[in-house]
Amino acid sequence: MHAAPAYKRILLKLSGEALMGDDQFGINRDTIVRMVDEIAEITRLGVEVAVVIGGGNIFRGVAGGSVGMDRATADYMGMLATVMNALALGDTMNKAGLTARVMSAIAIEQVVEPYVRPKALQYLEEGKVVIFAAGTGNPFFTTDTAAALRGAEIGAQIVLKATKVDGVYTGDPKKDPLATKYTSLSFDEAISKNLGIMDAAAFSLCRDQKLPIKVFSIFKHGALRRVVLGEDEGTLVYA
Repeated sequence: MHAAPAYKRILLKLSGEALMGDDQFGINRDTIVRMVDEIAEITRLGVEVAVVIGGGNIFRGVAGGSVGMDRATADYMGMLATVMNALALGDTMNKAGLTARVMSAIAIEQVVEPYVRPKALQYLEEGKVVIFAAGTGNPFFTTDTAAALRGAEIGAQIVLKATKVDGVYTGDPKKDPLATKYTSLSFDEAISKNLGIMDAAAFSLCRDQKLPIKVFSIFKHGALRRVVLGEDEGTLVYA
């Protein structure tokens, strides 16, 4: 018998860089397949999953050319990069037996359907994985803010921020051998310690909506499942 998940509906925030694996940029096939396997595992537990994905893996390859570019233009390029990642993730999910729906905050209806909140809620209730692309649809906002916004809109119980490290530390564990990991901390503590878990807009939105954040490593096998089951994994930031 399966253990009961601690959360019915989650918002998973994936960075674009996470898709690169060990590559310099782009999408590493083995990495995306492994991530999808981990997501499939939690859907089998009955968890409703929505995903917000970044675009750093693609935008990094053209970032040099964006130097001196208008900030809004560069941000729109980044949003389009997230659409590419969302399409790749959705395709990989569909091949793995999941049913994925990509919804974009920017209208590109020949490619993906537009983000419509009631439709997204319907898909989640039907057991489909919803991938939110193009951030918030506005420049000057990060995909972290998009994750906080969509998480609040769909009534997610928690935002899961998948990173390269297995939680929030007192310092950079790569530079400081004495850095220790927090099991949990409050939003106010995180702000006062200036831990930089998410950008200020995203963090404030989660705090105001009392939407907890769990920071964990997407590269640690089985970590996503352990988080969803409420086990001791990563760092919980709570209101």
